[in-house]
Amino acid sequence: MIYSRIEGTGHHLPEKIMTNFDLEKLVDTSDEWIKTRTGVERRHIASIDEATSDLGLKAAKKAIIDAKVNKEDIDLIVVGTTTPDYIFPNVATLIQNGLGSHGCPAFSVEAACSGFVYALSVADKFIKSGGIKCALVVGAEVMTRIIDWEDRKTCVLFGDGAGAVVIKPSGEQGIIDCQLGADGKYKDLLWYPAGPSKDFQNIGNGNANLEMNGSEVFKVAVRTLGNVAEETLQANNIDKSELNWLVPHQANLRIIQATAKRLDLPMDKVILTVQDHGNTSSASIPMAFDVGIKDGRIKRNQLILMEAFGGGFTWGTVLMRY
Repeated sequence: MIYSRIEGTGHHLPEKIMTNFDLEKLVDTSDEWIKTRTGVERRHIASIDEATSDLGLKAAKKAIIDAKVNKEDIDLIVVGTTTPDYIFPNVATLIQNGLGSHGCPAFSVEAACSGFVYALSVADKFIKSGGIKCALVVGAEVMTRIIDWEDRKTCVLFGDGAGAVVIKPSGEQGIIDCQLGADGKYKDLLWYPAGPSKDFQNIGNGNANLEMNGSEVFKVAVRTLGNVAEETLQANNIDKSELNWLVPHQANLRIIQATAKRLDLPMDKVILTVQDHGNTSSASIPMAFDVGIKDGRIKRNQLILMEAFGGGFTWGTVLMRY
């Protein structure tokens, strides 16, 4: 059987850091309020001349070096993002051009905060089909461009960044299973209420910003993430106790804690970066994964469960041996 296996990882964060104390000067909030309710302590903010593709390209280059492959080896690029540079061309083609790579398929997947999990699932299927030998998967976002800096319910949560992985075929177990799901009936709970075919005039003029019903999102997220995590393990005859690491979407510390509790996992088996990066949407899982690898916690052949939940709603898991 052909498996796809992660051979390299990388992530990139903008230089500018905004702490909770900086936010105290912008909105009616406090460091204690933000940390207690979200776990976020700081977030990185893209500069005016940094776009999503710029962050993604830097993360991609690091992953390629880490995987010890050349740009010519990449024969598929899939990017998860909610904040593309343009309506088109898609972000993946911009990253492809930035790498100096030409000709291979390159496309983006829009599934909000589940974007990286969706993108990785797509690349996994291409590898397992035998048609692709080396895939680059990126999650990249500039979320701070679509939030209202006067809305303390949302502006305290989000940050910018990018993470990337390179996957290749392997005869040994790598990605074991990907489970994806969605339910559009919840669209009004977390959304950006404008787009190229609807209310287009409100894009970029301050009349449209990310909107969220935090308490309702929390309820659905905790329930859904717990269910899909358990279903993924059961489908593969794996007991919760066998997991070495949970790498969750870094949305909110309380959601992460609730999911870990559902899986009977102590928090020291959870890769946690929300305190440093905030919610970076589709970038959060690959960034957290890279952090866990680079600091030595995640080791080869350990059993990993990634899980994500995003606007739409969308959700997904990736069960793998790294």
